Amino acid sequence: MPTVTTPAPEEPTASRPRVGTLTRWAPWVGIVLAGGVLSAMSAPGQTAGLSVFTDPLIAELEVSRTAISVSYLIGTLVGAAALPFVGRALDRWGVRTATMIIGAAFAAFLLGLSFVGDLVGLTAGFIGVRMAGQGALSLAATTLVARTITHRRGLALGAATALGSGGISLAPVVLEGMIASWGLQTVWRLEAAAVLVVVVSIALALPRRRTRTTATVPTTTGALRATGPVWTLAQAMRTSMFWVLAAGVATSGMLGTALAFHQISVLGAQGLSPAQAAANFLPQTITGILATLLTGAAADRIPPKYGVTFAMATLAAALTLLPTVGPGVSAVLYGLVLGAATGSLRGLEAAAYVRYYGTTHIGAIRGVATAISLASTAIGPLLLSIGHDAAGDYRLPVLILAVLPAAVAVLSVFARTPRHPIPAR
Repeated sequence: MPTVTTPAPEEPTASRPRVGTLTRWAPWVGIVLAGGVLSAMSAPGQTAGLSVFTDPLIAELEVSRTAISVSYLIGTLVGAAALPFVGRALDRWGVRTATMIIGAAFAAFLLGLSFVGDLVGLTAGFIGVRMAGQGALSLAATTLVARTITHRRGLALGAATALGSGGISLAPVVLEGMIASWGLQTVWRLEAAAVLVVVVSIALALPRRRTRTTATVPTTTGALRATGPVWTLAQAMRTSMFWVLAAGVATSGMLGTALAFHQISVLGAQGLSPAQAAANFLPQTITGILATLLTGAAADRIPPKYGVTFAMATLAAALTLLPTVGPGVSAVLYGLVLGAATGSLRGLEAAAYVRYYGTTHIGAIRGVATAISLASTAIGPLLLSIGHDAAGDYRLPVLILAVLPAAVAVLSVFARTPRHPIPAR
C-alpha cells in the first residue's frame, strides 16, 4: 500500500479512550491541563489582565483615557500583524519550540513594561504583551490540544479553553489588590517571573517534534484519499465559513474587549464602586466557563456556525441590558449574560476551524483568524472611549454597537459548510 510521510503531532495522539480506564484518559487529561495552564498564563497580555492597570496608568502617566486607548490600539494592531508568522512557525517548528520562545519573549516584554515612563514606552510594551500574550501564547495553547487530541476534540478544546478563561477572568480580582499594595512596576515584574517559569517549564515537558509514516486510505475506485480535511490557508480564506467564524470572533473580541478594558469606568457610571466593578468579572467567569465547555462539546455533534449565532445574539442582549444595570442583581445578570456571550466563542472557534479545515495547516489558518480577532480588540476600546466622549455617557454608544453582533448572528445562519475544492495530497 502506498505511504506518505506527514508531520506527527508534538504529543502522542490521544486516541479513543476506553471508558472507565484511567490510564487511557491520562494523556487526554494531561494535554488538556497543559493547554489550559498555557492559556491562563496569557492573562497579563489579555484585556482582562490589563484592564485593572488602565486607571492607575492614567494617573501615573498623567494622560487621558482616550490617549491610553490609542496607545492600546496601536500596540494591539502592530502585535496582531505578527500572528500569521507565529501560526506558520507553529506549523513548521512545532508547539514545543515555539512555546519556549513565546514564553521567554512574553516575560521580557512584561519586565520592560515595569520601566515605562511615557506613552511611547507604554505603546511598545502593549505591542509586545498583546502579540506574545493574547495572540501567540493563546494560539500555541489551542494548537497543542487541536493537533494532539482526536477523541472528543471539541470537548478537549472547550475544557482547555474554559480552564484558561477561568484563570484569565480571575486575574483582575487578584491584580487589583496587588497593584494597590505593591504598585504597577512590582506587579509587572512578578508577572514576568511567573510567565517565564510556568510557560517554559510546560514547553520543556512536551515531547520533541518528530515525523512518522502513515498509510493512506484507498477509496473504492482505487484512488487515495486523506483521512481528514486538508485545507491550505488560501483555500480556507476563499470560503464564506472562514469569514463568518472570523467575523464572529472579531465582533466578540472587539466588543468584549471594549467592555472589559473600560469595565471599571463603564460600571462605575452605572453606580458600582471600583471593587464591585472588578468583582463583576466573577459572574462573567461562571457563565463563561460553562458556555465554553458546552459549546466546545457541542462542536463535536452540531454545525459550529449555530454556536456563532447563539454567541452573537447573546452579546447583543448583553449590550442592550447594560443601560439598565445598577448595583446588585442587575449587575450580576449583566455579568452572567456577557460571560455566556464571550465564553461561547472561546470554546467554539478553535474546534470549528479544525472541523472544517483539518489540522495540517491549522497554525497558519488560525494565525490569520487570530490576527483579525486581535486587531478587532484594538479598535473596541477606542470606539467606546470616543462614543463616551461624544455622547457624555456609555448608554447610547453600547446600544449602537449592539447592531454589529445582531448582524453577524443573521449572517451566520446562511453560511455554507466548506467543500474541499481539490483532492487532498
